[in-house]
Amino acid sequence: MLTRVKSAVASIMGGMMAGGSNGEQPGCSDLPLKFPYSRPEFLGLSPDEVECSADHIARPILILKETKRLPWSTGYAEVINAGKSTLNEDQACCEVLMVKRRPAGTSTPNRTPMTRRRSSLPNGEGMGVRENLDNSEGLTFHYWALFDGHAGSGVAVMASRLLHHHIALQLQEVMEILCNPNLLPPTCLAEEPINHHLTPTSQRALTRAASLRGAAGAPGSPSTPPTRFFTEKKVSHESLVIGAIENAFKDMDVQIEKEKAVYNISGGCTALVVVYLLGKLYIGNAGDSRAIIIRAKDVIPMSAEFTPESERQRLQFLAYMQPHLLGNEFTHLEFPRRVQSKEVGKRMLYRDFTMSGWAYKTIEDDDLKFPLIYGEGKKVRVYPLAQCEHGADDVLVLGTDGLWDVLSNQEVAELVTCFLANCDPDDQHRYTMAAQDLIMRARGVLKDRGWRISNDRLGSGDDISVYIIPLMYANKQN
Repeated sequence: MLTRVKSAVASIMGGMMAGGSNGEQPGCSDLPLKFPYSRPEFLGLSPDEVECSADHIARPILILKETKRLPWSTGYAEVINAGKSTLNEDQACCEVLMVKRRPAGTSTPNRTPMTRRRSSLPNGEGMGVRENLDNSEGLTFHYWALFDGHAGSGVAVMASRLLHHHIALQLQEVMEILCNPNLLPPTCLAEEPINHHLTPTSQRALTRAASLRGAAGAPGSPSTPPTRFFTEKKVSHESLVIGAIENAFKDMDVQIEKEKAVYNISGGCTALVVVYLLGKLYIGNAGDSRAIIIRAKDVIPMSAEFTPESERQRLQFLAYMQPHLLGNEFTHLEFPRRVQSKEVGKRMLYRDFTMSGWAYKTIEDDDLKFPLIYGEGKKVRVYPLAQCEHGADDVLVLGTDGLWDVLSNQEVAELVTCFLANCDPDDQHRYTMAAQDLIMRARGVLKDRGWRISNDRLGSGDDISVYIIPLMYANKQN
């Protein structure tokens, strides 16, 4: 994101990416709605205001009534489409959440990479924005998200209510590791983590000792054929956060597919997510929404449209779908090092074809097979927000495809920069007004030949949703 995280390949995002069979028309399903249709809660709209916003001719631009509703004086604006669908199928969510430590003695559930089982699934209750959070109680993260629905609004509404809760659950699993920045994540949770403060010589001695303990012929080791490699990847804290976000996307998708059997949840959706955690920004993107940072008038792309991203993931996907091709000798999962038989039942770092980050899973006998992939995949960028100086006009812009269909990254940057330059730097409403102006420029004005923008170009007839997030407020919140 800033880092850029691509959360999954298209086939895995069946619920969030693929259109569903349920339509939006009344009476199309006898099942009850999972969540009623609404606009983002932080807009504070009454039912009458929601109804008035769905005017496909006037296309009124909706903005925040109160800037305090969103953290960092974040600006937000949206507009409905020109008649493509009855409802505005974009959704948005913004939360500040605290991940609390797992109670002492609580065992971690046994999880496999592709199947999740929970006795209870997130239901969206009691998850409003919290202020004055004390970090000693847990781990606080900020969250912004945009969802662009298609073939109905049900999935977009559901994802906007629940995806951040899935992220919190995933972060809880690695919270103790994340809260210790001087310790590298242990490959296996039964191992001692690596301490950055040890001298290189001492650290090498410990690493060598750990390797010898698992090597064939070493004292106390079983007489087994030598493993084919000992090199162990170093997994960063950032990769654990990335893995948590990626797994949250998959968990959200699993919940959608499961609950479509008992609820009327129409359509599918894209998802663009920003998480600010421990001084860094992470962006996850599944679909064609986009994020850019504007810093000192420069443009830094922070996401790309959703495509399969590396040969590693394509090979692992093929291996997952066609396991017989592996001849029962290889595993499609990737581990930082070769798994040993004594580690069956323990939890170890892994990733599969949907992931660029890392997470923990319980080791099974099948994981002892030789990995199909071993080597570094595509690097994921992380934006160290708290380590950079930012001015009042440095912002992160998030927009659904209705914005980017008619305006380039550079055009958006120039429009936002020009608008903010003419605003009072101390005016906290400036970012909401900048978001409103940006949508106005993308929507255009209604003329005889439809909606038109500058140079008589065709304006956007799609739903448009935009966040403008000032980056200077991150340092003030820490």
